[in-house]
Amino acid sequence: MNVDRRRGMWLAIAGAVAALVLGIGTTALLAATGAFRGAAPAAWRAPGARCSAPALPGHVVDVTAGDIGPGRVTGGPGWYRMRMMRLVPHPATVPTGVISLRVFNVGALTHEVVVLPLPPGQAAGERVTGPDGKVDEAGSLGESSRNCAAGTGDGIASGAMSWATLTLPPGRYELVCNFPGHYLAGMYAELDVTTPVAGFGDAGRHFQA
Repeated sequence: MNVDRRRGMWLAIAGAVAALVLGIGTTALLAATGAFRGAAPAAWRAPGARCSAPALPGHVVDVTAGDIGPGRVTGGPGWYRMRMMRLVPHPATVPTGVISLRVFNVGALTHEVVVLPLPPGQAAGERVTGPDGKVDEAGSLGESSRNCAAGTGDGIASGAMSWATLTLPPGRYELVCNFPGHYLAGMYAELDVTTPVAGFGDAGRHFQA
């Protein structure tokens, strides 16, 4: 086996391990925070978070932003394609109307969440990035990037929360972190907004314990 093939094999293994670790960590966090049960108090703080989110209107989507730490995603473009970072929304499907994003940064780096319409036939993660490592934010419907507060700011620091409330019609949307290189590293996720089924009322409303 030549050097290039060995290097490619180890890069693939490293990417798989990183994705597994991020997935396990995110699942554990959602379980610990009560994402799978119960009703929310007036304000909510994720375990280990440096601030609390207030009571939010509408259907609440909890978004976990994670990475494998500084110095671990600087190995060149090949590393970015390994999904060393991740955005995980829960739930990933909500009824149309008022929707609140509640973002918790469990990573070591600063992140954000920008909401973009997802064009027909395009999957999350397929946007073209520019020389600056960012995607085009034209058509943005809002973002959560203000440390321990709502709306637009300079980014969500490690261990902090941020939130935003939007009104979204039925459709497919993409949540992205648009810090340089983060989209290529895997910080994107699809959020589907659906038309409620008659007779089910607010059964789709999501709260946290």
